[in-house]
Amino acid sequence: MSFDYATLNNGLRVVHERRKSPVAHVGLFIEVGSKDHYKGFSGMAHMIEHTIFKGTTKRKAYHILNRMDNIGGEINAFTTKEETAIHASFLKEYLNRAVDLILDIALNPTFPEKEITREKLVILDEYHSSQENPAERLFDDFDSRLFHGHPLASTILGEPKDIKKVGRNEVIAQHRKYYQPQNMVIASVGDYTIKEMISKIEEFGPIPGGKQPPRIVPPITHNRFNVTASNGMQQCHFIIGNQAYDRSHPKRRTAILMNNILGGPSLNNRLNMNISERHGYAYHLESHYTSYSDSGELSIYGNTDPKYLSKAMGLVFIELKKLRTKALGVIQLKNAHQQLKGHIALSYENGANTMLAMGKSMLTKGFVESIPDIYKAIEKISASDILDVANELLNPEALSSLVYEPENQIAK
Repeated sequence: MSFDYATLNNGLRVVHERRKSPVAHVGLFIEVGSKDHYKGFSGMAHMIEHTIFKGTTKRKAYHILNRMDNIGGEINAFTTKEETAIHASFLKEYLNRAVDLILDIALNPTFPEKEITREKLVILDEYHSSQENPAERLFDDFDSRLFHGHPLASTILGEPKDIKKVGRNEVIAQHRKYYQPQNMVIASVGDYTIKEMISKIEEFGPIPGGKQPPRIVPPITHNRFNVTASNGMQQCHFIIGNQAYDRSHPKRRTAILMNNILGGPSLNNRLNMNISERHGYAYHLESHYTSYSDSGELSIYGNTDPKYLSKAMGLVFIELKKLRTKALGVIQLKNAHQQLKGHIALSYENGANTMLAMGKSMLTKGFVESIPDIYKAIEKISASDILDVANELLNPEALSSLVYEPENQIAK
């Protein structure tokens, strides 16, 4: 696996991996997310992601939908807290069509007033649906408390009051500010060269350069809390967590490995094996580590029957204590290394996953790590490194918790 890089005269960065396959994948990544407010309007990045598909100077909305569907391809988009992406998968002979469509959507949207009004209703429906999902609501609520006073506290969908009042002028201004070539990356995986990729970008036409918008955010403060609230459901849902390392921190990869051991995707993670399987006190348990440009988050999520809540959370804290006090043995450490390396290899086997990882890495770090380099970094992580990170991030005095219980449980 090797990556080719280029930066065009207008500042647009391109990263490509040549891969023998009839299918190709291209994504345009823009450094704007839910943390980038527009004069108090939350959810603006997500609003733009929706409305750029509703017509351009070259195409009506139905032309955009049919352009990839007619060749059996796919086009989609997503918004996170720090970036927006428009990406497509298609047969490689349609590279020109995919690149032209993605750039047209991103750079030439017309933002029809009636479509903005319609999409506001769609997003409000998304918001209300998310509020009916206790896990989604719990995660958003936890972030709003953990990062209180910082843009990371904002939800991706935005607040209903902001969604309702945003207008076409605000959408255009936010789009104009962030959808600049210096603020973008194109990532590509397919059986063609980076020169061919650049040629397709140039065929789209001139893309004038602009100014990369500064991302000025306030410093993060540590907000510790232990809150219990009603969820209107029959089950209990809880999160235990803490702020963690940002994406440039030297201990970030150790945190990834520790999280994988604790509650990662494999069924033999400690939370699943020692609590869900052994005791049956939780329907589901998992842990997450997410790194951002200026902070991070490590959290444990679970849902259980109200009568088992105390026992389930107590066992979680026991597992956290084990990570802080008991170093992994030689074989355990080797297995942990191998498991994480396997997860990474399987993920990169998928061309679309590779393209998405490349784009995000290029956007945030300016380069893409090779698999061998990632493996070397993982193999350097020692048992004492994991103990060190566990004691920093899983200190019970620093952990926060948020619990959603049925109303009748709180009343007791």
